[in-house]
Amino acid sequence: MKTAIVIPAYNAAHTLAQVIARIPAGVVSQVGRIWIVDDGSQDEPARVAGDLASGNSSIECVRHASNRGYGAALKTAIGLARQADVSSLVCLHADGQYAPEELPRLMDEIQRRDLDVIQGSRIASGTALSGGMPLYKYAAGRTLTWVENRVFGLRMSDYHSGYLMQGRWALRLIPYEQLSEGFDVELVVIACAVAGGVRVGVGRSACRGGGGVG
Repeated sequence: MKTAIVIPAYNAAHTLAQVIARIPAGVVSQVGRIWIVDDGSQDEPARVAGDLASGNSSIECVRHASNRGYGAALKTAIGLARQADVSSLVCLHADGQYAPEELPRLMDEIQRRDLDVIQGSRIASGTALSGGMPLYKYAAGRTLTWVENRVFGLRMSDYHSGYLMQGRWALRLIPYEQLSEGFDVELVVIACAVAGGVRVGVGRSACRGGGGVG
């Protein structure tokens, strides 16, 4: 199967349809599956996903019976991706925090630069401060990134963005079943990728500067 998209969703029924609608038509034609992982929501993303799936056979909703955490939702999608043998998997957030319009850029960069993992960066895109990220948070994040680059031997600009795209090699090699089920999962994925010799890079992407983990 070709590229797949995962959208972890928790109480995001009111934004989910908008996120799907913002995925560029050219990307939709290249995507084999869009997995919406409903992580035990109190609202009804499954109903919204069902409505969307009626017009797009590539959309499938998977539901956790209880809220297990963002990392758990991502790990569920990784399991599905492995079973389907997708060529790559990209993560969007159901609240629209990471711009679906930037998907063509990430998909192009991971191939053109021959990477296994690429992380969309609100810092590299220049949208962090203009998007509303507080200056203290920006400064603290830049300091933390400097430390992380020293540890991992990389030149990343943002380790904590959830806009993560992974190729088939990364999906097979990284031991996702052993990873955190919390919001630190992206950093752990990068650490595992570096340890396993997986090629990691950062891409420019438009994100809401005030959001995100970092």
